[in-house]
Amino acid sequence: MVTPILLATSAALVWGTSDFCGGKGAQRAHALTVTVISQLAALPLLAVGLLAIPGVARVADLGWGMVAGAAGLVGVLLLYRGLAGGAMVVVSPVTAVTAAVVPLLVGLVTDGGLHPLGLLGSACAIGAIGLVSAGPSGSARIQSRIGRLVGLALLAGTMFGIFFIIVGQAHPDSGLWVLVGARLSSIPLGLLLLARRGLDWRLPRTELVWAVLAGTLDLTGNVLFLLAAMDGHLSLVAVLASLYPASTVLLALPVDRERVRGTQLLGLGLAAAALVLTAS
Repeated sequence: MVTPILLATSAALVWGTSDFCGGKGAQRAHALTVTVISQLAALPLLAVGLLAIPGVARVADLGWGMVAGAAGLVGVLLLYRGLAGGAMVVVSPVTAVTAAVVPLLVGLVTDGGLHPLGLLGSACAIGAIGLVSAGPSGSARIQSRIGRLVGLALLAGTMFGIFFIIVGQAHPDSGLWVLVGARLSSIPLGLLLLARRGLDWRLPRTELVWAVLAGTLDLTGNVLFLLAAMDGHLSLVAVLASLYPASTVLLALPVDRERVRGTQLLGLGLAAAALVLTAS
């Protein structure tokens, strides 16, 4: 079980970095454009991955992947829409916690009960997700629409949780073909949305670099999570992978010069405790 835990933790670190890059790119460009370009930019890496991690291409795995890809794309769009509302300290933790809780509940039903230490570790991880993203309260204007923003965050987290669950259904010897299926749906869907909204798919150089980094890292995180889910307990793997806000916070410190609150430090401590407990 140690290897899946390490893979899931690595996925969280990579995903958190990917989110940071995507967020930087979306500061001066439309979030949908950044999302679509990031998906396209990851295709060469996916091709290399198919050669490095050979697998059997099954129609079922491609089908699962297409459903997961659509859910993942919708989740990203909902997340960016919620973050644009000015309450990141609310939207980010609610999304992450929801994304962890959905597969956790499903995993408890399908995989059976967990060891007490595993349950305690999962609880610490969920608590850490919220604490590492905590921040000061928003303005009165933001508070007046907090219900809508929380609703967007819940929907985004649910979509990400569905992505976790569906990717975990891939056959153990399918390799990365489920991720191929995900791109077969997410990219056409994203391009369709761009066309319908009349948005330009081209990005300025700086935003393009951020988008490429975000897409490459996102796919890397997907690969790590897929490998972890194939050999680990879904309920634990998904929760650990959802610790990605921790790396986003750590990156924001030197780059954006954000200050860490005491609650965020407590969250990082809980994250470390979660790793120890789930590995026991």
